[in-house]
Amino acid sequence: MLRKGALEGVVVLDLTQFESGTVCTQTLAWLGATVIKLERPGTGEQGRGSSADKLGEDSYGFIVLNSNKKSVTVDVKKQEGRELVYKMVETADVFVENFSPGVIERLGFDYETLRERNKGIIYAKIKGFGQDGPYADFPAFDAIGQATGGVMSITGEEDGPPLHAGCNLADSGAGYHCAIGILAALYSRTQTGLGQKVEVAMQDVMINFSRSAWTRQLITDREAPRVGNSMPMAGVAPCNVYPCKPGGKNDYVFVYTSRWPGSPQWKRLLNVIGRNDLEEDERFLTPESRYENREVVDGLISEWSRTKTKQEAMEILGKAGVPAGAVLSTTDITNDPYLRKRKMIVRIDHPTRGELDIPGNSIRLSDSQIEVEPAPLLGEHVEEIYVDMVGLSQEEIEDLRSKGVI
Repeated sequence: MLRKGALEGVVVLDLTQFESGTVCTQTLAWLGATVIKLERPGTGEQGRGSSADKLGEDSYGFIVLNSNKKSVTVDVKKQEGRELVYKMVETADVFVENFSPGVIERLGFDYETLRERNKGIIYAKIKGFGQDGPYADFPAFDAIGQATGGVMSITGEEDGPPLHAGCNLADSGAGYHCAIGILAALYSRTQTGLGQKVEVAMQDVMINFSRSAWTRQLITDREAPRVGNSMPMAGVAPCNVYPCKPGGKNDYVFVYTSRWPGSPQWKRLLNVIGRNDLEEDERFLTPESRYENREVVDGLISEWSRTKTKQEAMEILGKAGVPAGAVLSTTDITNDPYLRKRKMIVRIDHPTRGELDIPGNSIRLSDSQIEVEPAPLLGEHVEEIYVDMVGLSQEEIEDLRSKGVI
C-alpha cells in the first residue's frame, strides 16, 4: 500500500531560519511530516527577505529551502503569542530551532519548559558549536563551521590559502544530521513513550565529514594537507579535472582510476584515448609510478579530452568502465532531462514568483512518495492551523490579528 509520506501524522513546529534549520525541517516535510513554520507577523523568517532580488517578494533562497511547509504568524515576544506556541507544543511531535545561542531560552522555549507541557516532544537545536564548550555562545554561519571543523584546512591547492567549499556543507550537513537525530528520537519514543533533546553543532558535523583526513594524519603523524584535486595518500593518478571543448570555465571532466590490482581501469583508459602502446611503459606500470609521473599522465588525458565535450568524455569513459564525471554547472543540471524525470529538478508554480525550477528531494522511498510543493506564503495557513490544531474560533483569530499577535 502506497502511503503519502513515511512521516505522515508527525507534526513539526519549525522555528528555524536561513539554511541549517530549514534544511532539517524541509527534509522532514519531504518525508511526509506536517511542518509548521512559526514566523514573525509582517516580516516572517529572516530568510524571506535575505538576499531578495525584489522588494516585498520572498527570496529565492527562502523558496528553495522551504517547500512543502505550512506557515503561521505569531509574535513570540508577546505573552499571548507564547501561549499559542505552548498550546501547539502540547500536541506536536517535534520542535526545531537554530537561533543564535541564548535566544530561544530568552523567548521561553527552552527544552525543560516545553518538556513540562509534552513529555513526548522531540526538541532539536542546531548551533555552531557544542553547547557545553568554550565557544557555546559564539555566533556561526556555514563558513565558520567549515573553518573550525577542518574542512577549510584541507580544501584548496597545496601552496594556496584555505578555501571553503562552494556548497554550504556546514549548514546543509547540520540540517541533515539533525533530521537523522530526530528520526532516531522518534523511533526511540515508540519504545519509551518519551521524547528527548537532539543537539547538532556545525563544527562537529564538519569534523565528521572530514574523517578521511584523519587517516592521512594517522599515517604521516602530521596535519592533513591541502592537496587540490590529487590524492597523495592514495597515490592515485589520474585524479584530476581535464579540459574539454569548447573551453568554457566549467568545460572539464574529472577522471579517476583506482588502485585495483592489475590496474584494469588505467588500461581501459589507455584504450579509450588510443594509447595502448603505453601499457608496458615503466612510468605507468603501477599506481605509485603513475602518481610520480602524474604531470605526464595529465598531459596524455588532456590531449584527448580537449577533442570532446565534457558530456561526450564522461559518456565514452563511463561506458568503457573508467570512473569519470563531467563538471556540471547549476544550469547544466537544471536542463538535464534525466534529472528532471528523476525529480531531482522539479518545476513548481509559486503564487507570486511563477514557475520555478528548483532542486527536489534526494531521498527515495519505494512505498511513500511526496510531490514537491511551493514554499508557503507568510501566514498562509493561519486559519487552518489555529482552528484545527489549537481550536481557536474565527473571532479569536481576528482578535489576535488586531493585537498584532499573529
